[in-house]
Amino acid sequence: MPRNVLVTGAFGFLGRHVARAFARAGHSVRGIGHGAWTRAEWSEWGLGEWHSADLTLDSLVSYGGEPDLVIHCAGSGSVGFSMAHPAQDFDRTVVTTRDVLEYARLHRPLARVVVPSSASVYGNAGDMPIGVDAPLCPVSPYGMHKKMAEELCLSYARHFGISVGIVRLFSVYGVGLRKQLLWDACSKLSRGPATFGGTGHETRDWLHVDDAARLLLSAGLADPSHRLTINGATGVGVPIQRIVETIAQAFGGTGDVRFSGGGRPGDPLHLVADMQGTEALDWRPMHSLDTELRHFVEWFKSGAP
Repeated sequence: MPRNVLVTGAFGFLGRHVARAFARAGHSVRGIGHGAWTRAEWSEWGLGEWHSADLTLDSLVSYGGEPDLVIHCAGSGSVGFSMAHPAQDFDRTVVTTRDVLEYARLHRPLARVVVPSSASVYGNAGDMPIGVDAPLCPVSPYGMHKKMAEELCLSYARHFGISVGIVRLFSVYGVGLRKQLLWDACSKLSRGPATFGGTGHETRDWLHVDDAARLLLSAGLADPSHRLTINGATGVGVPIQRIVETIAQAFGGTGDVRFSGGGRPGDPLHLVADMQGTEALDWRPMHSLDTELRHFVEWFKSGAP
């Protein structure tokens, strides 16, 4: 059955792909966020006449067509930003989650709310792969704020009956992402040999943004009577060194890159997901990491339009 879907953060990297996934699946989509769609995107992504860029949660009450599903993609997306600006990171992640949950409680109590969380809630987990029942011990303000947002969701589910879903995304990547490792590596390696922080042996579980969007779609359409908490990843850990060497080779280098040996504050050493819980959603990742890394480099070389 088609849903009325609200995507917050709809013009960010993840939110744009989530909006496209729901629109292509035949759902009616509205968005809240900073930015705008182009007409080419409306056509390419199957968004039809949806172009409500300036809605707010308050205006939705009188706008009509209130959602029965909210995918809350708004929020901070950077450990580094949270270390430099913890108060702003709190507002972006925790306060916006509170606002969405209050909107649902007061105006759409039967709506389902799905929140993309982060593997950062686990911190330096000891055992790999990490299951959703692992202890939550974040090592950065970013991870702590994601944990607080999750706790808000569970509180509203327990006390007010709001149907919630939590998807702990690991390392989401793809063309269009202008931050984090892939962007930084392309920026450095485009100028020649480069040195990177850490040892290179740190591992991450990489999930293409289209696969992440499909997983959020599946979580949104899951049985609303079930409180869902799952990991969003592939279950395969890849060393940072391999990622950087692949990018270096795509730039025509030998793949011989250097690492400083010192890690960044707030960055866990290893993050690899246990994917139990996604089987019932009939979802699996479909994108090849090596292929998509080449696509990312090609996009960067083209000027990252």
